[in-house]
Amino acid sequence: MMLRQFENLVQEVKSCRICADYLPLGPKPVFSADEKSRILIVGQAPGTKVHETGIPWNDQSGKELRRWLGVDTETFYNTEFFGIIPMGFCYPGRGTGGDLPPRPECAPKWHDALLEHMPQIELTLLIGQYAQGYYLGQKRRKTLTETVMNFEEYLPKYFPLVHPSPRNKAWHKRNPWFEERLLPVLRAKVREVLEES
Repeated sequence: MMLRQFENLVQEVKSCRICADYLPLGPKPVFSADEKSRILIVGQAPGTKVHETGIPWNDQSGKELRRWLGVDTETFYNTEFFGIIPMGFCYPGRGTGGDLPPRPECAPKWHDALLEHMPQIELTLLIGQYAQGYYLGQKRRKTLTETVMNFEEYLPKYFPLVHPSPRNKAWHKRNPWFEERLLPVLRAKVREVLEES
């Protein structure tokens, strides 16, 4: 019965048209979830390539994210391991400095409903300022860099990360601790959860 409820909910999200009037490429919710998912990835919103293919993180950012996590493509797309629920489910369009922010309607409308059916989530990766703002609220630091630098404060439930976009190369050069100190912890946590699955 619960499985049918979840399947119905997934179909409902896939057919969502709540902000259709604001989407330049039209609504096409892209996410991936399972009642058995152990790790949740909360990102921003699909880019054009992800919108086109309908596969979450199917771009250079996704390739880098998989490197950070220390997992191969097959493991990453196994919904029993990873659930992928972005802050905005559809491509929001372009702004002057890149893609527009995720539409604000999505997370309040769908996140709690989906997570109610995903009781086995042990670790939630919060990628970027929108996910961190929504899930950490007042607990986040003044800047995204400070929040990510103090990632231990949010464990074991949350793990804040920067976006793995190629545009963030300059940020990584300025913050070598991310690769040296944070990534080994991230990979260890991910491995720990997956080995329990």
